[in-house]
Amino acid sequence: MNPEALFAVALGIAPPWEVVGVEFSQASKRLDIRIDFPRGAQFACPVCGAPMSVYDTTEKTWRHLNFFQYEAYLTARVPRTNCPNAGCGIKQVVAPWSRAGSGFTLLFEALVMALARQMPVNAIAQLLQVHDTRLWRIIRSYVDAARAAEDFCGVTRLGADETSARRGQDYVTFFFDMDARKLLFGTHGKDHTTVERFVADFETHGGNPEAVTDACIDMSKSFIKGLQEQFPNAALTFDQFHVIKLMNDVLGKIRAEEARQFPEELRKTRYLFLKNPDRLTEEQEQRLRSLTRFNLGSIKAYILKLGLQIVYCAENHQEAEILLKSWYRRAVRSKVERIVKLAKTVKEHWQGILSYFDSRLTNGFLEGINSLVQAAKAKARGYRNPDNLIAMAYLIAGKLEFPQHT
Repeated sequence: MNPEALFAVALGIAPPWEVVGVEFSQASKRLDIRIDFPRGAQFACPVCGAPMSVYDTTEKTWRHLNFFQYEAYLTARVPRTNCPNAGCGIKQVVAPWSRAGSGFTLLFEALVMALARQMPVNAIAQLLQVHDTRLWRIIRSYVDAARAAEDFCGVTRLGADETSARRGQDYVTFFFDMDARKLLFGTHGKDHTTVERFVADFETHGGNPEAVTDACIDMSKSFIKGLQEQFPNAALTFDQFHVIKLMNDVLGKIRAEEARQFPEELRKTRYLFLKNPDRLTEEQEQRLRSLTRFNLGSIKAYILKLGLQIVYCAENHQEAEILLKSWYRRAVRSKVERIVKLAKTVKEHWQGILSYFDSRLTNGFLEGINSLVQAAKAKARGYRNPDNLIAMAYLIAGKLEFPQHT
């Protein structure tokens, strides 16, 4: 078998295409494979599929998988057909080994997509000796094509969360299907217009905003406004971990303020107040008990934190509301300004907090995905373009189906 026939079999080249030349240069560390077709060959019209003669040709080159340690390239005359059928006209044939408009073969792109799930794109660029911008174009093209085939008609419960794209105030917002546990949509920003863009994309993929029954979010005013406007039938659930975090933040600020007033009594108590009683050592438990002798806002906040956690141990909505009312009364009576302010915040978001006991939705899954996205960003030492971060998030959490090229 001659080299041309051997490479034709290896590349899966089928008539009318044929390998007509193979050239290897050790000096330039490059293998060039030339592909052509015989005179009189016919190709299917890219629009209607009717067999057509060649109208004219354009020479193109594609980067292929390395041949051992050497770069490999395919070069071919790509024909255009001039089909007389309505809506056809002059169209360029797509080479069977490549994607339309790409400078890479399908197998090369398949390798890029496989590596992109496991390592930073910058590292892939160095490994394959290709500029990372070209690799990001490949990734985004496949992500866009896979998303175009997505069907959201069965989505009824949503989650939304934002994450930082770069240092400063540059954010992206992600929307999730809480039942399928997958990313539906990512977009720039974190204001209420992110919801508008999501709804447009949601409807494009067959989603019905009126069929959405629940949405789990933090207490962001932008998310609340956007979701209430765009999803009229969705009951909002405020993430329980966010509610507890608000209480912990208040506790931390009160403790820090009092530590400046009573440095000796509250020395090295920062992590003590973050622990639940069952996680305290015997020494820490005694230290905490000794602090109850003082009329400290920190102690009041700690007790209220535990009380708020107990609310989430309720078995149903009714029991939870009784516990939350009791917590609210104690918080207001504490007369600690920061605690009273938090109590008012809880009162303003009362129904959304209690909706958890009907929907049982939390953003724990979303926070886990955000952690993976941020880990990928850190590994890549950041992304110049937020669109790249969104594309990586789709790879991590979109559960997209990509074509398998062999």
